[in-house]
Amino acid sequence: MNIESYSDLIQAAAMQDEPQRLLFVFAKAELPNGYTDTQKNNFEQGQGGALAPVLCVDKLPDEVSDFANLVSESKTTGVDWDIAFVSALGGRGGFPPNSDEATQPLKMMMEKIQGGMIADFLTFDKAGELVALY
Repeated sequence: MNIESYSDLIQAAAMQDEPQRLLFVFAKAELPNGYTDTQKNNFEQGQGGALAPVLCVDKLPDEVSDFANLVSESKTTGVDWDIAFVSALGGRGGFPPNSDEATQPLKMMMEKIQGGMIADFLTFDKAGELVALY
């Protein structure tokens, strides 16, 4: 299935052989260390920058079937973010992974994002639109 929207992601998760747990890492755009004047000017115009993880959570797909609800829930943390990175963790024997099983994969996601290795994740903006990052 070609995922073109958040609802496609939820539908794809439901279609898997084993129940899924979705992993979310929320990141904030910031200027990189040692930025140049050009980088600063571009960043101020909404271009460039680095993405720093600021929040993470794991959810069952039916807990976050609507992206607007996820955004609303994230606001209760008081942590601002720009991009949501999403991955999935498959269950076993007809049972989805629990939150404890998601802890290490979430840490690994955060490390990959900090290292700029983001190709394995879907990325959504606050409006729930897929975003291509380069």
